[in-house]
Amino acid sequence: MSTTEPAPSAGEVRPTLVMRPRMVRVVAYLTGVIVLGGLIVGAVIMPGFLIGGRLGLVAVGVMIFFFCHLEASVRLVARPDVLVVRNVFRARTLEWAEIVDISFPMGAPWAHLDLADGTTLALNAIQRYDGKRAIRTAHRLRALVQERGEARP
Repeated sequence: MSTTEPAPSAGEVRPTLVMRPRMVRVVAYLTGVIVLGGLIVGAVIMPGFLIGGRLGLVAVGVMIFFFCHLEASVRLVARPDVLVVRNVFRARTLEWAEIVDISFPMGAPWAHLDLADGTTLALNAIQRYDGKRAIRTAHRLRALVQERGEARP
C-alpha cells in the first residue's frame, strides 16, 4: 500500500513505496481505545479502590494502549538505496543487495524477506489479513527487490 508523503525538502530522497497494514492498524487502535477507556471507567467507578489502585489500573491501560500503538505503527519504507523495515519492537535498515527474495508462505500471518546471510526477516507491514491487497504489495516489493538488488529471477 502506498501512502502519501509530504513533499521532500531539498536534498531529501522521497521513498518509492511506504507500506502499512490496514486491518491490523484499525483493530489495534480500536482495541487500545476500548481497553484504555474501560480501565479508566473502572478506576473511576470501582468502590473501595484507593488512589494507588486507581492509578495502577490507568497505568495498565496506558501500557496496553502503547503496545497496541506499536503494533499499529509497523511499516516498510522502500527508498532508492535502502529498505527500512519497522516491526513491533525493532527497526532494521537493509541494503537492497542484502535481500534475496520475498516470500509469503501459505498460512503465514505476514510476508518474509529472505536475506543473503541465510536468515529471514518478518515483514509485519504485509499482513495476510489485508487479503489481495497484501499479495499485490508483496508482488510490488518483489519487483523492487529484483530491480534494485542482486536477486534475479
